[in-house]
Amino acid sequence: MRRGMNQPGKSLGVIGLGGLGHMPVKFGKAFGLKITVFRTSISKKEEALSVLGADNFVVCSDQEQMKAVSKSLDFIIDTSSGDHPFDPYMSLLKTAGVLVLVAFPSEVKFSPANLNLGMKSISGSITGGMRVTQEMLDFCAAHKIFPKIELIPIQHVNEALEWLINKDVRYRFVIDIENSLK
Repeated sequence: MRRGMNQPGKSLGVIGLGGLGHMPVKFGKAFGLKITVFRTSISKKEEALSVLGADNFVVCSDQEQMKAVSKSLDFIIDTSSGDHPFDPYMSLLKTAGVLVLVAFPSEVKFSPANLNLGMKSISGSITGGMRVTQEMLDFCAAHKIFPKIELIPIQHVNEALEWLINKDVRYRFVIDIENSLK
C-alpha cells in the first residue's frame, strides 16, 4: 500500500463518512490502524464508532475536539467533495504525515507553511491502475469488505437526485435495474 498506510498501529483520519468515506474506515480497521472520523455534525457518530469500528469521532467545527487530536495522525484521507479548509487538517498530521485527496472539492487552498513545518505532504489519485485495483479487490474479498449501499428502484431516481442535492444520502445509491423492469 502506498505511503505505508497498511502498517498496523499507525493512525488514520477520515474526512467524511458517506458514499466513499466509510470505505477507508473499513480498510483501515482491516490493516490494524487507529481510525478517527471527521464530520461536520454528530449525526453519524454512533454508526462510525459502533458499526464501522472507528476509534474516535471528531466534529471538525469544534475547536476543542480538533485541538485534542493535534499532531496525532500519520495519515488523513479526505473523501469530502464539498469545499472546506485544509489548514486545520494539516495541523493534525504528525511529522512526515500525508493528506490524501480522493474527492474533488472545487479548489484546494492551504498555507505552504503547513507542508514545510513537519515535512508533511499531500497526495491523491483518481484510480490506482489495474494491478492496484485487483489487489484492492482481492483484499476486500479476503477481509469481507463491501460498500454500504442504498438500493433503489429506477422509478425513484429523481427522488434520489433530490436527496443527493440535499446531502441526505447515507452511502451510495445503486439502481436496481433488474427488479425495476419487471
